[in-house]
Amino acid sequence: MIDVRVPDEQEGTKAVVRAWLKAVGDAVAENDPLVELETDKVTQEVPAPVAGVLAEIVLETDAEAVPGALLARIETERTPAEAGAQEAKPSLSSSDAAADAAPGPRPAPGSSEVESRLSPSVRRACLQNGIDPNRIEGTGRNGRVTREDVDRAVASATVVSVGEAATAQPRQFSAQDIPHDRMRLAIAENMVRAVSEAPHVTALFEADFSAIAAHKAAMAARSVKLSYTAYIVNAAAEAMAVAPAINGRWEKDRIAISPTIDIGVGTALGEKGLVVPVVKDVGSLSLEQIGAKLDELTRRARDGKLERSEVAGGSFTISNHGVSGSLLAAPIILHQGQAAILGIGKLEKRVVVREIGGEDAILVRPMAYVTLTIDHRVVDGHQTNAWLTRFVEILETWPTA
Repeated sequence: MIDVRVPDEQEGTKAVVRAWLKAVGDAVAENDPLVELETDKVTQEVPAPVAGVLAEIVLETDAEAVPGALLARIETERTPAEAGAQEAKPSLSSSDAAADAAPGPRPAPGSSEVESRLSPSVRRACLQNGIDPNRIEGTGRNGRVTREDVDRAVASATVVSVGEAATAQPRQFSAQDIPHDRMRLAIAENMVRAVSEAPHVTALFEADFSAIAAHKAAMAARSVKLSYTAYIVNAAAEAMAVAPAINGRWEKDRIAISPTIDIGVGTALGEKGLVVPVVKDVGSLSLEQIGAKLDELTRRARDGKLERSEVAGGSFTISNHGVSGSLLAAPIILHQGQAAILGIGKLEKRVVVREIGGEDAILVRPMAYVTLTIDHRVVDGHQTNAWLTRFVEILETWPTA
């Protein structure tokens, strides 16, 4: 027997079993995808470490998957034919897919036998949604009710809830309702935890992007395409020198300062929410290297191909909410385990007053509001303002290309 375990590179991100891609008794080749794990940031397939037969599934659908936890066992000596002969005896810890394979007469909807044949995850889903499983037409083998049957019934509102009379009306849903998926639920849980644990305080500055725009145009003329986000990431890393605690986190016995500057950049995925891919050790990268890494991570994020390690381990986060038109967002919720998050508003031309030759002049400049939301346990106001002052100074005095 070969154990299949949850990957260790989870770094505190909570994961759940999303779906099993194989059933007990199935033959698997080495590196075949076995199961999908999902966090609030990324979905990851866990492959088979060896070829053989899936002998046991330990963590069922919706179970929490902590790093190193036992997911399943693969038998390397049993043949698929031998496995098929034993499918009638799935273990108590098998998945819904394995449970569906159990032979026997097909129970009719409404039969008490339906209740006794439910897997733990299906029974839990029925309880959470107040659904009577006896009223669901099962599509699993021999009529077993699967998790997909429950989800389908909830979405279509065709099932009478437990305790209701047979003549009661089903729950009404609007055509515009959006059922929660696991990513949205995980995001919600993380947001509530962050707000409840860390006292949020936000400082607001304004930045003139004229120098950045000029440098960006000059680089484009040399066929080097850079986003504004690349400049922002670079400037944020440089500003850490005046307030290192911004790159830290709260611990019970100390303020821990990260040895490297690992900056996460919020990336919107439309209706699916957002992910925060992390550019590692930004302080060691050039502007062009930062730009190339951002392009790669953004593309992989939108293709759903990020690895767990690429969304873990950030020490600071940037939310460039201005790309979708927002002028100001405050407070921006802190990423768990970090002391600060930078918000960048929409870049737009605004009238400003500047002193030129000892006289005030009214000018039109590309401006954006920048905010720094901090964990007030870790960072005080003077550090926050010192960091923002330096950050804005870097942007406004960027050298000509």
